Amino acid sequence: MKSILFAATVLSATVLTAFASPALAETTDSVLISDTIRPEAITVLATGSALSVDKAGQPVTVVTAADLDRVQGLDITRALALVPGLSLSRNGGPGAFTGVRLRGSDSEQVLVLVDGVRVEDVSGPSGGFDFGTLTPGGIDRIDVLRGSNSVVWGSAAIGGVIAVSSADLNGVRASAEAGSHGSYAGDAAAGIKQERYALTLNAGLAGTDGVSSAASGTEGDGFRQWRVGGKGRYALTDTLSLVATGRYADTHTDIDGYPAPTYTFGDTPEYQITRQFSGRAGVQYRDGGLTVDAGYAHAQTARDYYDPTYGSDVQYGYRGYSERADLSAHVPLPQNLSLNVGADSEWTRFQSTYDARQRARLTSGHALLTWDNGTALLAAGARVDDHSRFGTNWTFGANGSVAVAQGLRLRASYGEAFKAPTLYQLFSDYGNGALVPERSRSYDAGIEWASSNGLVHATTTLFRRDTRNQIGYVSCFSVSNALCNDGRYGFYDNVGKARAQGVEAELRVKPIETVKAAVVYTYLEATNRTPGAATFGKDLARRPHHSLTTMLDWTTPLRDLALGADVTVRSASYDNASNTVRLQPGVLLALRASLPVAKGVEVYGRVENLLDQNRPTAAGYGTWGRAAFGGLRVRY
Repeated sequence: MKSILFAATVLSATVLTAFASPALAETTDSVLISDTIRPEAITVLATGSALSVDKAGQPVTVVTAADLDRVQGLDITRALALVPGLSLSRNGGPGAFTGVRLRGSDSEQVLVLVDGVRVEDVSGPSGGFDFGTLTPGGIDRIDVLRGSNSVVWGSAAIGGVIAVSSADLNGVRASAEAGSHGSYAGDAAAGIKQERYALTLNAGLAGTDGVSSAASGTEGDGFRQWRVGGKGRYALTDTLSLVATGRYADTHTDIDGYPAPTYTFGDTPEYQITRQFSGRAGVQYRDGGLTVDAGYAHAQTARDYYDPTYGSDVQYGYRGYSERADLSAHVPLPQNLSLNVGADSEWTRFQSTYDARQRARLTSGHALLTWDNGTALLAAGARVDDHSRFGTNWTFGANGSVAVAQGLRLRASYGEAFKAPTLYQLFSDYGNGALVPERSRSYDAGIEWASSNGLVHATTTLFRRDTRNQIGYVSCFSVSNALCNDGRYGFYDNVGKARAQGVEAELRVKPIETVKAAVVYTYLEATNRTPGAATFGKDLARRPHHSLTTMLDWTTPLRDLALGADVTVRSASYDNASNTVRLQPGVLLALRASLPVAKGVEVYGRVENLLDQNRPTAAGYGTWGRAAFGGLRVRY
C-alpha cells in the first residue's frame, strides 16, 4: 500500500505541476484520447443517459475512429493500450483468444456492449467476450468505464464496461492493407444521413497466416474473418424514432493442442469456427430533456471445434443465446435534479455437444438520482435483480465530481457490482446449482486538470476493488463434496476473494498544432485474499504491476506526412495462481506513417514490435516478432 501512496503522490504532483503553468490555466469539458472535441465529449456509460465526460464521477475514456485510424491495423487492442488500467492476455497472435481486463479484474468480469447489445458468450465457462473476434473496421468509437457499475449496467460490470459503437456515416469510408505473415484486411462502410432518416452498412474481410499458437510449434496458426453490420434510424415524428443495429461475424481460428504421444502443448491441425450475431431494434423518444428508450436485443454465439486428424466432422461445439427486452428513461426534475430509471428482462440459454439445453431468466430494475448545478455533480442509485436460479440481488452505487478551481476537478465514486453464474457453471457436467453471484465493491478518487482548448489533459486516480464469492473450478481429487459422488472430476464453487488496488495516471499534450503526445501509466496490485488458501497474498495471474504506454505523433511540413511512434512497457508478472511461472517484462515499439495523396485518400504503413521481442502475455503461447504493413484509406 505504501508503494501505491508514493506513486499517487508523485503522479498527483505531475498533475499539479501542469496546472501551475500559466499558459495552461484554462477549463475543459472533454477527456479524450483524440483531439476531436465533439461529439465524443458525451458518454452514456456513467449514468445510462448522455453526460459530458468530464462531469462523470467515474473515469471514462473514449477511443475515437481517428485514434483507430492513427494506430492502424486489425488488432484493436493496440488502440486500447492507451486506456488507463486496461491490460490483456492473448493465446497466440492476432485472432487468437484475447481477454481484456480492467483494473486487475478477470476478463469475464468486464461487460462488453456492441451497439448497445451485451455480447458475452453465455455458452463459455465464464461467459466472457473474445476480443480476438473484434476488428476495428466499421467502428466509430469505444467508450471505456473503469470501476464497478452494476447499478446502471447489471451483471458482469465488476471491472468496468466497454461499449463499442459502429459508425453512423454520411458518405463512404474504405481501407485495405497487407503485410507480414500473409496478413490482409479490407473494410468498407457507406451511409446516408438525413434529418428524418439514416442508414449505414459496413463489411470487412481480414486474415493472417499467423504464428504458431504453441510457442514450441513451427507451423503458423492462421485467422480468417468476414463480417457485416449496419445501423439505421427513421423518425416517425419530431420526437419519436425507430432504431435498429446488427452485426454478424464468421471467424476461423487455427489452434494448437496436445498431440500424442507426449500429449504436451504443440502443433496440431485443429481449428475453431466462431459465428457471432448481435442486434437490437427499438424506439427512441426525445422531447426536451425527457428521453425514453425501449428495445429488444438478441445475441448468439456458436463455437465449433474441428480436428482433421479424426475427420472433417465437428468434434464438439457450444451454443449460447440471449434475448433482452429493455426500457429506460431520463426524467428532468426541479432543483437541478434528474432521474434515470430502467427495467429489463434477459433470457439466456445454452447447450453443447455434451450438455443438454438449459435456461435462465434475469429481471432487473434500477434508479439513479443525479444533482447537477454545473459546478458539481452528485449521483446515487440502486438496482434490484431477480434471477430464476439464485433469487434476488441488490446493488448500490454513488459518485460525484466537482470543479474546485479553474480547470481543476475532483472526482470520486463508490460502486458495487455482481456477476451472475454462467449457465455452464450452473448446469454443465461440472455445474453447481447452489452458486451465488460474484460480488464486488470498488472505490476510486481522482484529480483532473485540463485546458479548455483541448491541448493538455492530466489526471491521477487512486482505486481499489474488493471481490468476493469468486467462482472457481474445484478438483474432486482435492476436496470431499457430495457433487463428486456422480464420478465427475470437479465442479464450480464460490471459493475466492480478491483485491485489486493501484494508481492510474495519464498526461496528454498538444504543445503545437502539429504535435500530439500521450503517456498512460498504471500501477496495480492484484492479489488473492481467500482465507486459508495456499495462494493467499500471491499475485493474480497475468496482472503486471507496472504498465506504461506512450504515443507521439507529428504532422510534418512535407505534404502533411504524419509520423508516429508507440511504446508499450509492462513489468514481469506470473502466469499461474501459485506464482511459479513467470512472464517476462517486455517493451513493444511501433513506428507509423501516413501520407495524403489526394483529397480523401491516404497511404499508410507501420512496423510493429520493431525491437523483435518475444514477450507473450500467456505462458507457452507464441507471439508476433517484428512485422511490417502498408495500406490505403479512402473517405468521401
